[in-house]
Amino acid sequence: MDTQRRYDIDWLRVIAIGLLLIYHIAIVFQPWAMFVGFVRSDELVEDLWTPMSLLNVWRIPLLFFVSGMGVYFAIQKRNWKQLIMERFMRILIPFIFGLIAVVPLQIFIFQKYYNMPMSYFPHSGHLWFLGNIFLYVLLLLPLFYLLKKKENSKFKLSLTSFLSNPFGTLSISLFFVAEVLLVKPQVFAMYANTWHGFFNGLLAFFFGFLFVYSGTAFWQTVKKWKWMYLLLAIGLYSIRLTMYELSSPNYLMAIESTCWIFGLFGAGYHYLNKPSKLLNYLSKAAYPVYILHMFAMHLGAYFILPLELSGISKFISIIIFTFALCLLIFEFLIRRIELLKPLFGMKWQLKHRKLNEKMSPVS
Repeated sequence: MDTQRRYDIDWLRVIAIGLLLIYHIAIVFQPWAMFVGFVRSDELVEDLWTPMSLLNVWRIPLLFFVSGMGVYFAIQKRNWKQLIMERFMRILIPFIFGLIAVVPLQIFIFQKYYNMPMSYFPHSGHLWFLGNIFLYVLLLLPLFYLLKKKENSKFKLSLTSFLSNPFGTLSISLFFVAEVLLVKPQVFAMYANTWHGFFNGLLAFFFGFLFVYSGTAFWQTVKKWKWMYLLLAIGLYSIRLTMYELSSPNYLMAIESTCWIFGLFGAGYHYLNKPSKLLNYLSKAAYPVYILHMFAMHLGAYFILPLELSGISKFISIIIFTFALCLLIFEFLIRRIELLKPLFGMKWQLKHRKLNEKMSPVS
């Protein structure tokens, strides 16, 4: 049973959320920003979309993989009732709070920016991700606990052997190819509140659990072959960029997505699996920052977009504003006011102290 803390997984989660913030801010400078509920800059920077499109096939699936890995660690010290209660506290409460109190704030800012009638309505917004994770936990928990009881089963031995082969690991891509062929999403990177996002996330969540469950086999494979996976990903991205104007067939993007993710897991396992004070702080901040970032981004856009600055200067300014505001709120409010912690998915040190002391290595 592997319960050793995995700092590389923590780092990848932090990095993915940081990149997600930058990705969302880049949308403000695209001509179609308003169609997805973002305020739009008059000074467009459409060239930003070339590097952002590199991120958009793996940024969300990576977080679902990591979330599935977190459940593996969580069930090692919990029965199914304890796990559901813990995920209720850490996921469902922040989701409901965000739907009622956080996302409407960014909607207010959007309405104010465009002089629209001010109205309140709850909305999941970017927090759809949390709702999906809670559903995945409920759906897959019986299977996960069955696998936990069979730690020395033939299935685990076969899985370990399968994932020890770089092409065995790569063949996991076929499940994601099958998903896009069956669901047929119009846009591969449109994950929010779509069936494609639901099933893609479900697969990533499930395989994230299996990769940690298999022991070190998967990790040794992706560490050894990380450059092969990354080169395949770069090659597929280059084809997408030069031949398909960044929108290649969905089955190619599904393969590209998993190649990026396997390469990143390998690089992370090789270079990032070490503790640091910075990681300890950022790991705690990542979840609240994710919840708050769209509000902070819209507020930054509201004040910065009217300024007489170039498009790229506004982009950089909104990035700085968003990160700074989120971290300030985390440091001086969420981190210090005990009753705010459960609303942002942090460990609660009051009635739930005993439960929190048993938190998973990656949550």
